[in-house]
Amino acid sequence: MSATPHRRIWLCADDYGISPGVNSAVRDLIARGRLNATSVMTVGAAIGRDEVAELTRVASDSPRCAIGLHVTLTAPFRPLTMHFRPSEGGMFLPFPKLLRAGMSRRLDPELIRAEVLVQLAAFGELFGRAPDFVDGHQHAQLYPQVREGFLAAVKEAAPAAWVRQGGRNVPLMQRLTAPKALLLDVLSAQFRRHAKRAEIAFNPAFAGAYDFSKTSDFATLMDGFLDELPEDGLVMCHPGFVDDVLIELDPLTVQREHEHAYLAGEHFPALLDRRRMTLA
Repeated sequence: MSATPHRRIWLCADDYGISPGVNSAVRDLIARGRLNATSVMTVGAAIGRDEVAELTRVASDSPRCAIGLHVTLTAPFRPLTMHFRPSEGGMFLPFPKLLRAGMSRRLDPELIRAEVLVQLAAFGELFGRAPDFVDGHQHAQLYPQVREGFLAAVKEAAPAAWVRQGGRNVPLMQRLTAPKALLLDVLSAQFRRHAKRAEIAFNPAFAGAYDFSKTSDFATLMDGFLDELPEDGLVMCHPGFVDDVLIELDPLTVQREHEHAYLAGEHFPALLDRRRMTLA
């Protein structure tokens, strides 16, 4: 009897472009074959021709590494469009305010669409092509009213790309134990309906959400992320090396180094093999 074939999954490092330390860690893991996707912030503090050239070079040596756009619509980052609203001090709203504004129908999907189109165009200028996929920083693409503008822009400018939804493929009782992931499940149900209507492909399942404010054992978390993950399911991660730029822009710092250390080490490939999963 032949062995069950390995399921191919996506392991995507978010936030390429946020800082030099994050960029370096992501490229290191791609070179090791420990990632097969990364998403790029075109509004990030560390994105430019050199960083793009290095990422493209490393990814071209990988068996298959997808490069996507990490649409960014939350503070402390600034819009690329001049008249984006709502904003605070020239920056996007913090994500809790953006989510509340969307849920109370106080956003303009057309302004979202215009901003996403400009970020897609910036990606095209940097990489010379459209992104393989499009996702969102702090899951903003899933928010009410944001998702309409986001999907309209992808449909217009990158129709062959797939988009990230954040719904899990786990039993109901397991959903109730993780409030953050449960919120993503709820938001993603509507997002998937809109994506289907627009005939835009999306990942069948998602994992990787956890409370970044708590000290966590990433090895244990990763083992749990792989539960019930189907073929082409996606796991989000945030590896990085801490530097001054990252400290200034994002509260997720030391945990990024823990993620990098685990993914670069010997236990992660063993976990994939035990779970009969592959990134190849």
